[in-house]
Amino acid sequence: MTDDDAGGDTDTDEELTYADAGVDIDASEAATAALVSAVGDAGAEGSDYAGLLDIGDRYLALATDGVGTKLIVAEALGDYSTVGIDCIAMNANDLVAAGVDPVAFVDYLAVDEPDETFSEQVGAGLREGAERAGVALVGGETAVMPEVIKGLDLAGTCAGLVAKDAVFDGHAEPGDALVGWESSGIHSNGLTLAREAATREHEYTDPCPFDGYDTVGEALLEPTRIYADLLEPMREHGVRGAAHITGGGWTNLERLGENRYEVTDPWPVQPVFEFVQEQGNVADEEMHRTFNMGTGFVAAVDPERAESLAAETDGRVIGTVAEGERVAIRGLVL
Repeated sequence: MTDDDAGGDTDTDEELTYADAGVDIDASEAATAALVSAVGDAGAEGSDYAGLLDIGDRYLALATDGVGTKLIVAEALGDYSTVGIDCIAMNANDLVAAGVDPVAFVDYLAVDEPDETFSEQVGAGLREGAERAGVALVGGETAVMPEVIKGLDLAGTCAGLVAKDAVFDGHAEPGDALVGWESSGIHSNGLTLAREAATREHEYTDPCPFDGYDTVGEALLEPTRIYADLLEPMREHGVRGAAHITGGGWTNLERLGENRYEVTDPWPVQPVFEFVQEQGNVADEEMHRTFNMGTGFVAAVDPERAESLAAETDGRVIGTVAEGERVAIRGLVL
């Protein structure tokens, strides 16, 4: 899930929340539920991450998402070269979380006026994202809509194929181990909060106050990691279900069923999150309910196979599944 734009003047000492920045997660989830209810059963099965269409011995899977307000940072820097990676990543990773092989991607670029420079940059990012995800780019649509769009919006749909017996069950069981993989940074959700915090006292073009990036905006633009390479190792190790840590942050683990998720050794919090939290005076709980906080993908697996899976994929065992409810991480209960 990506976010929508919001802004406004704030007191730099005031504690900032995602809702204050303009995105109310509870309201968004309620609106989504209303849409799903209105659509009803349209002939497809589904997981929490993708729609599944029965085509005989396999499922055709579809996931759709966009880049969100990360595009505003790209506009400020005049650099759209990475947002295509984000667009493919947000979709392909959802398919991987369902246990589906991403195979093809189609993009939708909406602009207020055509511009060859940013179109070329977006295209380069889509090409790079497709290579990382191992998918084919099968066309797309560019729509010029000056009365609807201000600037541009980029979204897309990823198609996948999977044998019916290869789809993840999607439900963790008490006693399972949790294996996690590092994120590349903020990825492509929570940017409304991140932008609001980062620009309280900085411009996107200001020098970055931590190592690794030249500017604040460059740190926010770090493209989303694509986890397609994890799919086969996860299958080989009998992963029951996986969670893509996107909108809603660590509460995404609850998509794996009603359990207690004890996260005892997550990947370290990267400096970009510390920067956002400090600049926005954002509470720990709000950070973990909004961002991946260093861990971008999690799988539930038999504890006897967890260390092997982690070792083969540069992951780490980050916790366990127990009876109960909610997510416990870094002294918080979400």
